[in-house]
Amino acid sequence: MAMKIGTEQFKERVENGIHDDFMRGAVASAQDGMSQKRRAATTEELGNWEDWRNHGEEIRQHVLEYLDFYLEQLSENVAKRGGHVFFAQTKEEANEYIRSVVQKKNAKKIVKSKSMVTEEISLNAMLEEEGCDVVETDLGEYILQLDEHDPPSHIVAPALHKNREQIREVFEKKLGYTKSSNPEELCYQARVTLREKFLEADVGITGCNFAVAETGSFCLVTNEGNADLVTALPKTQITVMGMERLVPTFEEMEVLVSMLTRNAVGQKLTSYITVLTGPREELDVDGPEEFHLVIVDNGRSKILGGEFQSVLQCIRCAACINVCPVYRHIGGHSYGSIYPGPIGAVLTPLLGGYDEYKELPYASTLCGACTEVCPVKIPLHNLLHKHREVIVEKEGKAPVSEKLLMKAFGLGASSPTLYKIGSKIAPAALNPFTSGDKISKGPGPLKAWTEIREFPAPNKERFRDWFKNRDKGDKNS
Repeated sequence: MAMKIGTEQFKERVENGIHDDFMRGAVASAQDGMSQKRRAATTEELGNWEDWRNHGEEIRQHVLEYLDFYLEQLSENVAKRGGHVFFAQTKEEANEYIRSVVQKKNAKKIVKSKSMVTEEISLNAMLEEEGCDVVETDLGEYILQLDEHDPPSHIVAPALHKNREQIREVFEKKLGYTKSSNPEELCYQARVTLREKFLEADVGITGCNFAVAETGSFCLVTNEGNADLVTALPKTQITVMGMERLVPTFEEMEVLVSMLTRNAVGQKLTSYITVLTGPREELDVDGPEEFHLVIVDNGRSKILGGEFQSVLQCIRCAACINVCPVYRHIGGHSYGSIYPGPIGAVLTPLLGGYDEYKELPYASTLCGACTEVCPVKIPLHNLLHKHREVIVEKEGKAPVSEKLLMKAFGLGASSPTLYKIGSKIAPAALNPFTSGDKISKGPGPLKAWTEIREFPAPNKERFRDWFKNRDKGDKNS
């Protein structure tokens, strides 16, 4: 799976999302539940939550400022413990390195734990082209993989858009499942099936929540334990991480893990917080014989030092997604990216380019709810606004109709005579499209607005005329 999902245009995706009643209901229910749990685990339980947010921001900003130092320290410590480190500037380089490892091991069976960055670089597609049997072991990702590689719609809960009846149908079709849609029975079926995959696997591949530079360790945060089996049973393990997913020491890791779990699922800690360091040593009872760490740039270094650098503070908790009113109505697939919601609307155009994703920064009300809940204080709504500025002023990618409208407005507003004439004829010109005091079927560029919201019609009496008449009335009295 690649970062881009689907082939439809943005408007088509949004239209599909808005008319998917089940998806919208599932998203609304999940948002309400997750937001409530998040509040209980953060502001209500900790009390001094803003102090925690300030500390989280400080840690992430410090890492980004000294990223070169910590990356070097991490790679040296991984190597000291017998691991192999590869820096991939592009997704092609990352895939080629992993391909070489798989070929060298003659590996055909691969198990994976949940990883957004491996989806970003289209790792599964490359491995399948090599003839490998690649199995996602996170339950949500496994369900989507079985269902014809259905893309995720949420960073934390990838199968959020499916109900248990739909999941049962997938299991019945792909696994010959015959029991009910009871969650316990569905999970048992997945566990039995995946257990064999773990035991057969030649290579295990994981993502990385946080890498600890001081020790060369990496941390996985899960609720199912599948990542532990992915790292414990196969003889070869490959960890793929975005270059910014670093902390200096375990002290900072503990802070960010707590903030991640509280914001993602409303838990003090998830069921499994796994920290692993390199290949198996002499006295270890399990673990890989060979360990590879692939550190992925894929456009991140271009963000460093620029006006969008703060987006790299993200710890992938999805708190912003869980409060976003736009995501609530259109769902994750409408964004056309594996990174949905406010964080996706900021990050995706930076990694994938404006040509492909120029609409995403406009998929926002700029209400600021995402910024208010972000545990590391990324100013998401400001970054979305900054994207819009870049799209219009630097990239020149505003719609032609918008360019013409703004040019016409600029011309009219800069001339007192034209402005006076325009303000006088506006009520009559827009009268055919006006119902009461609202424009309900806007002409030209206003059409896109009035399809989804009412637009106020101009008053028949201009402000200047009203003010002049009022002034005369005051003098007469």
